[in-house]
Amino acid sequence: MNSTTEKLLKMVSDWTGTFTDAFSIRENGQCAGRRSTPNVRIEDKAGLPGLDIHVLPGTRGERLSIPACVTHGDVDDLVYNDFYVGEGADITIIAGCGVHTENGEPARHNGIHRFFLGKGARVRYVEKHVGTGKGSGIRSIDPVTEAELEEGAVLEMDTTQLGGVDRTLRNTKAKLGPGARLYIRERLLTEGDQQARTDFEVELNGDDSGVDLVSRSVAKGNSRQEYRSRIIGNARCTGHSECDAIIADKGVVAAAPELVANHGDAALIHEAAIGKIAGEQLLKLRTLGLTEEEAEAKIVSGFLK
Repeated sequence: MNSTTEKLLKMVSDWTGTFTDAFSIRENGQCAGRRSTPNVRIEDKAGLPGLDIHVLPGTRGERLSIPACVTHGDVDDLVYNDFYVGEGADITIIAGCGVHTENGEPARHNGIHRFFLGKGARVRYVEKHVGTGKGSGIRSIDPVTEAELEEGAVLEMDTTQLGGVDRTLRNTKAKLGPGARLYIRERLLTEGDQQARTDFEVELNGDDSGVDLVSRSVAKGNSRQEYRSRIIGNARCTGHSECDAIIADKGVVAAAPELVANHGDAALIHEAAIGKIAGEQLLKLRTLGLTEEEAEAKIVSGFLK
């Protein structure tokens, strides 16, 4: 691995020079290291770039790290990763991505991840995205996540993108069976002329299934964000969507939450709030000795925590 890869790995994953559990490191479209464990088997995908990952039923307490790094311009990396999580398994998956360019060439990573959770399985999925480098080339990360949850399965998604990515299109789709639960926490920061679009679509197909979706974002400079969520209740279920955004400078945020209830016992709620940083918050922090820039940074940091 080159030194840029090592720096990106520290930023987007739990890498400290090595991984203790199962892992696969992707560098500029190629495998830079891989290890399976008795309970987590990592295999090349037939016919496509990417992996098939099998977590055995009953697996407990293990971690899987699958970071991907693009370290220079003129790379357009596309990968397909499928996760098959067996009945009753409980695992944490770290799936960070970093893109870097120092010239005028674009750098892009597009990761298509599909999750198939067996009955009673539980997955905590942590995804951190970052762009680095001083070049004028566009840094893009376009994640696609698809999930199918069987009875009683739980998927917790914690996704973060807090700087350096010029273009991002974030698509997430999920289908939930009886008693399945999906929790999503998204944090997003755009600056300069950056653009970001988030699309969520969740089908609640089983009785007592539920989704809780919370997105928090900050748009600064001339950046633009678009947020769309669609929750479809096809059974007795609960759904909640919340989009909170702060705009600063000439930032733009467009939010479009949508609910579709196809069942009389589908209880669906959406909330959306967009506004600027409150003047009294800035004033309070400035009375404590902070400059306006420091006060604004502290408010944004707390909001996105």
